[in-house]
Amino acid sequence: MTTEIEPQSLQKMNLKSVKRALDLFSPARDHIRKSDHNNEQIAPSIALPCTEGAKEVQKGVTEKALAVVGPALPPRTLNDNTVHAGKSTTVLPAFGSSSERFSSWNLSTAALMERIPSRWPRPEWHAPWKSYRVIQGHLGWVRSVAFDSSNEWFCTGSADRTIKVWDVASGVLKLTLTGHIGQVRGLAVSNKDTYMFSAGDDKQVKCWDLEQNKVIRSYHGHLSGVYCLAFHPTLDVVLTGGRDSVCRVWDIRTNKQMFALSGHDKDVCSVFTHPTDPQVVTGSHDSTIKFWDLRYGRTMATLTNHKKAVRAMALHPKENAFVSASADNIKKFSLPKGEFRHNMLSQQRATINAVAVNEDGVMVTGGDNGSLWFWDWKSGHSFQQAETIVQPGSLESEAGIYAACYDQTGSRLVTCEADKTIKMWKEDESATPETHPLNFRPPKEIRRF
Repeated sequence: MTTEIEPQSLQKMNLKSVKRALDLFSPARDHIRKSDHNNEQIAPSIALPCTEGAKEVQKGVTEKALAVVGPALPPRTLNDNTVHAGKSTTVLPAFGSSSERFSSWNLSTAALMERIPSRWPRPEWHAPWKSYRVIQGHLGWVRSVAFDSSNEWFCTGSADRTIKVWDVASGVLKLTLTGHIGQVRGLAVSNKDTYMFSAGDDKQVKCWDLEQNKVIRSYHGHLSGVYCLAFHPTLDVVLTGGRDSVCRVWDIRTNKQMFALSGHDKDVCSVFTHPTDPQVVTGSHDSTIKFWDLRYGRTMATLTNHKKAVRAMALHPKENAFVSASADNIKKFSLPKGEFRHNMLSQQRATINAVAVNEDGVMVTGGDNGSLWFWDWKSGHSFQQAETIVQPGSLESEAGIYAACYDQTGSRLVTCEADKTIKMWKEDESATPETHPLNFRPPKEIRRF
């Protein structure tokens, strides 16, 4: 035998479910919010059945229905629970449909959530860069570049096995040096003497005397091609890394090898030096970065943050930090311990072969697909994404950028490309923050890997 459910029981069940929801979503149930016109429209009140005298009191009470509010609110008034003629009238908000109920709950919970401002640093405004000169002269891919300390000339190495010296102001060819029998992959100019060092795929490392324009020393020891070269800023040593997975330390005063820094599993394709420990940092195709102790020739630390080959690295000229570029991401690390700071906020989606940073905090990365991206160093925001234009007669696939370097002032940029040209870039002087506004959105989450 079935019994009919009384209407009063249904009302009680409805009130219990509403009360349970308020207990769940309201951390301060003992406080109410002053009613306004919007609350009266959203949440009309329902009272339990009572006498006619209590209904008059209920009309004044309905304007102050319970609401989900934050902690800093006025205390509860006596109109919430009204006693009249021995019967109590409890006033609770009533919701017509389920959609109104959930929408009201969402509004209430949103009011409880505190909006936390982003702590990500806002990028500085930088003027966009533009190409103002294209230099032709090499007969093969241009693979390396280095500037003189006087900022009067720069040299480039190419796959045509020559080294050419160019004037910075005019872009005129000043000198051509021959002696390598393979493409020249690394160049470095001494800031003390009139020496220039070169390394190539022919396993040779050469020291050039620019007063006599000839080779005065050759350093033999690499078992395969040499991919990178760096000159120490304070010591009389030069470092080279190559396909034999070893970074070798050479004494420039003699032709003897001081250390063979072994530990990488694959090619050493990037190296830079630092005045203090770690004095040598190498990046390899085995996706690791190693810090080396020059006193004992041993590894100080190994960074395994990257998942792909680390083809390029750059040290900031002022800060004690550096960036490493790989096909998976561009990452920033601090020295001397190598703590990971953050990733760049965008992904270039290319094999990055070149990275350079100037003192103004403008970082540039060049990819094998011809993409040239400019970044703000502090925030990691990419404020310009340029595409190099291949020369007439070249294939579209020859738009790769193999090397990039700023001059001593940081106001001019030189890129070496696969279409056998050298391009020079500078900032657009007519650009202003109004004509080129900064379109920046802080990241929602910080990736820690």
